[in-house]
Amino acid sequence: MLIKPGTTLEVVFKDVQQEVRRGVVDKKHPFRFITLATVQNGIPEARYVVLRKIDEQFNFYLYTDARTTKVKAIQSNPLVSVLLYHPQKRVQVRVQASAMIHHKDSLASDHWIRVQGDAQKAYNSILAPGEFISAPEQAYTWEEELSNAENFAVVLLKPYKLDILQLNGLEHLRAAFNFTAEGWQGEWLVP
Repeated sequence: MLIKPGTTLEVVFKDVQQEVRRGVVDKKHPFRFITLATVQNGIPEARYVVLRKIDEQFNFYLYTDARTTKVKAIQSNPLVSVLLYHPQKRVQVRVQASAMIHHKDSLASDHWIRVQGDAQKAYNSILAPGEFISAPEQAYTWEEELSNAENFAVVLLKPYKLDILQLNGLEHLRAAFNFTAEGWQGEWLVP
């Protein structure tokens, strides 16, 4: 368990932040792959994405191909939801955030440097993600120069609400945190 009875809201927030940060550095951590939900034209879509960075302000950074439907969805509606679940600690974290796409700017360039070797192929396919193909092998054609960051984008998520649920038999614990002008403010909720 991450949250135990008697834990203060301040400790809950600190412990959850620390656990989410572990998802960035530990490739086997359950928070490494997170569910990102967007809404486009009134239709919700959820997908797994890799959590690449968490900064000091608790902003989330994700990488994507700029031609994806998630980018189009965020451009039309920047409000997103993220879901994280740790099966061993039995804790669920729901995040509401405002998303921004960084493409062909200094932030994207700074992150592109971290993408090495064959990992660059994910952002250099000749065909755009989601295009129809007649055979699976058609999807595996890349630009000759893999260092090209033409399609690389960083999705920056600025959380404004967290909902944390600790599962514990009949004594679940739940806390909500909202980002205000004074910083993060927490309160306990009925699970």
